[in-house]
Amino acid sequence: MASPQPQQNTPGRFPVFFPVILFLAVFLLFSCKHEQKTYTSDCDVDISFKRVSFKQLLGNIENYDHQYVEVAGKYEEDKELSALFGTGSTSDDDNDALWVDFSQDCPLYQTGTHKGLFEYNDGQFTQINDQPVIIRGMINIHNKGHEKKFKATIERISLVKL
Repeated sequence: MASPQPQQNTPGRFPVFFPVILFLAVFLLFSCKHEQKTYTSDCDVDISFKRVSFKQLLGNIENYDHQYVEVAGKYEEDKELSALFGTGSTSDDDNDALWVDFSQDCPLYQTGTHKGLFEYNDGQFTQINDQPVIIRGMINIHNKGHEKKFKATIERISLVKL
């Protein structure tokens, strides 16, 4: 009787397809990445802005009156609402939010283009509602926004990063 032949180690298909699968996974990961858009205006270009956390800003809002700041938060808009909230806050927490006063005096355009933040482009308006944003502007503690429910207003907006 013949003895059984030893099995040869033949390369499986996994090592051959592994680089292809890895390449596709990396490609998909980077293709889904959100492209950051920056909108700027010519207002206050010679002013230096103090980068401050949302919590620090609202906790010491009186110290920032008429100061130029850069702050991150979640922007919400609706009928009679234009506000910046901290992460985890909602439109129910108006007292822990900043009213955002976009002005036609400081039009915002996407960097390197003539696309305005509030203009109809590519078949739609730029969606910023419920989006994390970085905003630069001046704090005015005497303007409390709609129905005076907000801590202060950030006005003279000169930068919005989505």
